[in-house]
Amino acid sequence: MDSIEHDEMLEKVREGYGAIAESDASCGCGVSCCGSSPEVARELAVKLGYDPKILETLPEGTNLGLSCGNPQAIAALKPGEVVMDLGSGAGFDVFLAAQAVGNEGFAIGVDMTPQMLGKARKNARAFEERTGLDNVEFRLGEIENLPAADQSVDVVISNCVLNLSPNKEQVWEEIARVLVPGGRVAISDIALRQPLPEGVFALAESLVGCVAGAVLVDEIHAAAEDAGFVDIAIALKPEYIAAMENFQDPLYREILELLPAGTKLSDYIVSASITAHVPCDGCDGDCDCADHEGEAKEGSCGCGTGCC
Repeated sequence: MDSIEHDEMLEKVREGYGAIAESDASCGCGVSCCGSSPEVARELAVKLGYDPKILETLPEGTNLGLSCGNPQAIAALKPGEVVMDLGSGAGFDVFLAAQAVGNEGFAIGVDMTPQMLGKARKNARAFEERTGLDNVEFRLGEIENLPAADQSVDVVISNCVLNLSPNKEQVWEEIARVLVPGGRVAISDIALRQPLPEGVFALAESLVGCVAGAVLVDEIHAAAEDAGFVDIAIALKPEYIAAMENFQDPLYREILELLPAGTKLSDYIVSASITAHVPCDGCDGDCDCADHEGEAKEGSCGCGTGCC
C-alpha cells in the first residue's frame, strides 16, 4: 500500500468515527462497529461479558456500542499499572481500566479523531465526579505512531480498532516500543477465518464497520511475532457474531447476502481475543510467569520489572 492509499484509508476512518461522535448516538445501523443506541450498546456489552454493575459507573454517552469483545476480561489489570487503550473513542474501556488500576495507576486513551477526543475529555470530568478517580488522560494520535515514550506502559488494550489500521505491522511495532519489559497486550478485534469474497470490500460502510480491514488470524499472529511478542494466544469468540445476527445488523446482513450459498457469517468473520507479552529483561524471551503467579514484580523468576 502506497502512502496515498494509506492516508486515504486513515481519513475515511477518521471521518466515519468523527461522524459517530458528533451524532451523539449511532450511525443508525442498529448494533455494530458503526455505533448503537445507548440501550442496544449496553445490551451488547453485557452479551460480551461486561459486568452490568460496573457499566453503571460510566458517564452517559461513554458506551457507543463500538465493542467487538471484552479486553477487560483478559487483561487481568492490577492496581498501580499504567494502561493504554488504542482507539479509545468516548472512553468506555479507559474508564473501566482506570477503576481496575486505581489512583496509584493510570489509564491513557489514544484516538485520532478530534471529535471523539473532545467527547472523551468531557466524559472524564463526569467520571471523576462519579468515582473520585483522577487517573485518566486522553491523547490525540494514530495507533501507528503512539503518543507515548518508550517502555512507559504496562498493558496495552484495544477493542475493535486494530483491524481499521492500514499498517497493522507498524501498530504492533509501536505497541512493543511503548511496553515495559514483560509488558502485555489484551486486545479484542475482528479477524477472518478465511478471505472474504471480493464484493464485501465494495461496501462503502464496511471499512468503518470493522470488516474490510480485518485480516486472517494467522496474519495477526505473524505481525505480533515479527514485532517481538512471545506467548501469543488468539482465542476465537463466537459471541460477537452471534450478537450481530441476533440484532439483525444491516451491515452484516449485506455481507451475508454476498457470501456463497450455504455459508454463514461465522465461517468468515470472528471476534478474536489476543494476548501476548514482550520478553522480560534477562529472560531471553522465555519467561513463564504463570509459574510465578502472585509474586512481586521483582520476583524470583529473574524476569525483572514488568514480568512477574
